[in-house]
Amino acid sequence: MSRSLQLGYCTNVHAGPDLQSTKHNLEKYALDVKRRFSPDAPMGVGLWLAAPAASQLLEGSALSDFSNWLAANGLIPFTFNGFPYSDFHQDVVKLDVYRPTWWDEHRLQYTKNLAAIQHVLLPDGLEGSISTMPISWGKPGPTDEQWNKSAEHMQDLVEYLHRLESETGRLIYVCIEPEPGCALDTGDDICRFFDTHLLPAGDEEKTRRHIRVCHDVCHSGVMFEPQHEVVELYRKAGIRIGKVQVSSAVWVPFKEIAAEDRVSALKQLSDFNEIKYMHQTSIRDSDGKTKLYDDLGDALATVENPESLESTWSVHFHVPIFLESFGHLQSTQSQVLECLECCLSDEHLTHFEVETYAWNVLPNELQTDDLAEGIAREMTWFQGQLAALQQS
Repeated sequence: MSRSLQLGYCTNVHAGPDLQSTKHNLEKYALDVKRRFSPDAPMGVGLWLAAPAASQLLEGSALSDFSNWLAANGLIPFTFNGFPYSDFHQDVVKLDVYRPTWWDEHRLQYTKNLAAIQHVLLPDGLEGSISTMPISWGKPGPTDEQWNKSAEHMQDLVEYLHRLESETGRLIYVCIEPEPGCALDTGDDICRFFDTHLLPAGDEEKTRRHIRVCHDVCHSGVMFEPQHEVVELYRKAGIRIGKVQVSSAVWVPFKEIAAEDRVSALKQLSDFNEIKYMHQTSIRDSDGKTKLYDDLGDALATVENPESLESTWSVHFHVPIFLESFGHLQSTQSQVLECLECCLSDEHLTHFEVETYAWNVLPNELQTDDLAEGIAREMTWFQGQLAALQQS
């Protein structure tokens, strides 16, 4: 493969909504990850800047100073996570992560701020990607007016990014990230949004260049989307994948678990039912019918007799990608490999971001005393899988 791939981990795993805490976390964790994973060469990071941190960077010399610090320490923020707008590590996040919506002016301005910042932070010659939320949480769904306003805001963003590229040569694209339970939670939803709202609202060529998809492997797995099928769906629709978020969901095929062990398996699964984040859960029965629950607790409440369970559960809980199984449970690690195999033939796709943000809310047996070591292990595993696929 001739093109150069950009690899990094997403810093939304670290708490801190302001600039001071953002830099502190990079110093404490990212530099330690780099020391373990890439001591002799620059390392990519998927930078998360909450709205207050982004605003602070645009004041005075803060952005120039931060750019110099990143360069001096060998950190390359080739991609940004622009999904969480505010504090992603408050005691309870849940539905707050889906605010503001894309029909809100604050979402548009925040994303423009991120693009302006990324342009300054990136070394010359590199493209930048920014993932963003899929319009809104899906209940209730957007009105026609809200769909149209969201498309209008994205077209405003397209024109902004087009001007930036025309004036500076810097290509930055914003990538919509489908997520279970949101207004856009599958590949089919993305395609409909492009066809029905986004493309009719502006110039098609510019739109397709600057608005792309962030394909999160965990999210797709929760929706029971075969990785090769959704990647091919985007290709046929002419929608580029701007980056892949490399992530694993919790996967529980109860039919494959001995009946006498299913109570223990359900108990182990219930340990993932924590209060901070949304853990949307899809259950597919033996007839192939699937039902999506807003949160894992909602799904657990439906179980009357664990021993009789034969359904397959897929849970939106990002577990370390080097884990294939743990106790009675599995991960969707095999889907990560399937996705990578499909995506490596895409000449436009160069951005891969490991996103396991839930380390601090994992069940006790999966916790690590050294977060940097855990992230470095993920990065090493991922790099090894990429190398093996490229050589095959």
